[in-house]
Amino acid sequence: MKRRSGSARFSSSVLALLALSTQCIGAYAALPSDLGLKPENLTLAPVSKHWVWVNDMVFSHMDDGQVHLIDGDSGRLLGMFSSGYSAHVVLSADGKTLWSPETYFSRHTRGTRTDVVTVYDVSSLKPTAEISIPAKRASAIPVVGMAGVTDDGRFLLIYNFNPSQSVSVVDTQANAFVGEIETPGCALVHPTGPRTFFSVCADGGLMTVVLDATGHALTQVHSAPLFDLADPVTEKPVRIGDTWYFVTFDGEVRPFKADAKGMTALPAWSLLTDAEKKAGWRPGGVQQLAGHAGQQRLYAIVHQGNRDTHKDSGRTIHVYDLASHARVQTLLMKHPVGSIAVSSDEKPLLFAASPEETNLYIYDARSGALRHTVKDAGTSILYLNAR
Repeated sequence: MKRRSGSARFSSSVLALLALSTQCIGAYAALPSDLGLKPENLTLAPVSKHWVWVNDMVFSHMDDGQVHLIDGDSGRLLGMFSSGYSAHVVLSADGKTLWSPETYFSRHTRGTRTDVVTVYDVSSLKPTAEISIPAKRASAIPVVGMAGVTDDGRFLLIYNFNPSQSVSVVDTQANAFVGEIETPGCALVHPTGPRTFFSVCADGGLMTVVLDATGHALTQVHSAPLFDLADPVTEKPVRIGDTWYFVTFDGEVRPFKADAKGMTALPAWSLLTDAEKKAGWRPGGVQQLAGHAGQQRLYAIVHQGNRDTHKDSGRTIHVYDLASHARVQTLLMKHPVGSIAVSSDEKPLLFAASPEETNLYIYDARSGALRHTVKDAGTSILYLNAR
């Protein structure tokens, strides 16, 4: 018997694979019509305060970021959507609308850049509008100040960095780009009222911006330095009520509150005892703080390390009473976590994740008991959005 050559065997294998794939494609294409299948119409109602939005930057293929919606009570994935490069979602106060500032390139990783805000109806996770914005949105790891919405829900604020710094303003009622506000030397955007926000400046001051009824800057005030540059605040604060709480690299809490004059620095206090500081304890993580306004609690991830470990995950979360500044609880996590968020209801959940793994952990925020482990909740989980 005559043996076939290696090339002949290879050609036969390729032809067989092509035939099989053609059959599979044909069968797949025929499924909806042959079986009567219809696209699923997702309905998510009522909106729950135990839902959490997971921003997944997907480091392995960053041009196709993802946003996942997880139910904290059941630990189930409720839905997801693609969000382009370095998205940072913003949720409306009633939880019914989601704004997703997104960046796309015509060749995925290069080519013509397009920046948009996609508006989603949360009940269906379907986009209801797409708003073009200047192609200069900051492309970075999502942190709380990348985008926000004014307290009245009227104007969406998006931080730009290219490398000049500014804020794009979007009218959420008209679904239209309003304009751009220059914020030289001042980064990120933190809403403080119906028509105000502030940015943190390189000299240790804060720039407060008041908007008029059309979304344009009415006043801009750059304060004197409010924190020491020898131990600066990180860019990862949390808002609790009408106060923004920042922490420094060494664990000092710097609260800032909005008033008629702009932003006022409240008395500073420390997360750590002197003994803990000497032992190298410090705050860390990508989203290292969370808060509960009703119970007046501040949650902070801490770990042991030097100043360069300020983004490192930790297994310990300290809980503080905001009135007395006393530590009232220490929660020990089952795994290292770098991002946390707390729901705002009377029985709050603590959502925790780390960019080093793919799981989302759901704890009882009061007892610290682990309620759910959601496996493969994302690829690179960096920011959690709860309400």
